[in-house]
Amino acid sequence: MLFPAPLIQRLRRIADIDVSLVAERFDDPRPAQVLPGVDVLITGWGCPPLDEALLSAAPRLRAVLHAAGSVKSLVTPALLERNVLISSAADANAVPVAEYSVSAILLAGKGVFGLRDRYLRERTFTLGRIWPAVGNYGRRVGIVGASRIGRRVIELLAAHDLDVCVYDPYTKVEGVPQVELEHLLRTCDIVSLHAPATDETRHLLDARRLALMPDGAVLINTARGSLVDTGALVKELRSGRLSAVLDVTEPEPLPPDSPLFDLPNAFLTPHIAGSHGNELSRMGGVVLDELERLAGGLPLAHQVAHDDLDRVA
Repeated sequence: MLFPAPLIQRLRRIADIDVSLVAERFDDPRPAQVLPGVDVLITGWGCPPLDEALLSAAPRLRAVLHAAGSVKSLVTPALLERNVLISSAADANAVPVAEYSVSAILLAGKGVFGLRDRYLRERTFTLGRIWPAVGNYGRRVGIVGASRIGRRVIELLAAHDLDVCVYDPYTKVEGVPQVELEHLLRTCDIVSLHAPATDETRHLLDARRLALMPDGAVLINTARGSLVDTGALVKELRSGRLSAVLDVTEPEPLPPDSPLFDLPNAFLTPHIAGSHGNELSRMGGVVLDELERLAGGLPLAHQVAHDDLDRVA
């Protein structure tokens, strides 16, 4: 799905590769036989860490092209010491996440999630009735994290008549008001999370900060479940004060008896915002673009800087 037929043909033109060799472990017999001659690894979700044992088996390795988002699970100190080039398809994976987030923001602004449930419950409505609490004209939206996804969400929201602000302690977005997190939470009708999962951001939205959000506000999380204190969020949702659209949770998946499944103001999806189905080939295309640059002696367009690994997703 990452490399459908046209991309496989292109891949074969660029590199000497056995497209049938898809490994889950580097110490299996087939990959172990070819690793001594490997210059480039194409990796994906589930790739084991690229440790000293792998580097000893692949002395010629000079680049890792990751056909997925985060590289944190596979990058090791040994890989960094070798100065192997690392590229990620995170920019391509950001596209569907941003699209999902913008859709959720606009639907939340129209009150879609709650009104759908009300319609299902009452099985009728009054034609022409005005719902004064809904609407996206001038709706204040807070973006937490000016990550690649957060910035793309802001770009897509620019086409709409919204009042957008952003919180990020490291990155500024030109033309968008930069505010403190507490101010954002107090003043925004909709809050969308796009920060990375780090020690610093764990439970970034705890009980105290969730309590700052105004009555009727909506929290959207397509980033990482660890950004939110799940227990504190459940308490707020049970009170009926807030609503949430959660594509990610902590833990993930939720236990079957999680109260989030039964709360009418919690809209859950099974981690689908990122690339799925036909979106996967977008990431495959990015990897082939990088491979062509590498083969042509050009700089990688999506190289992961070693110094950024501690603060990116």
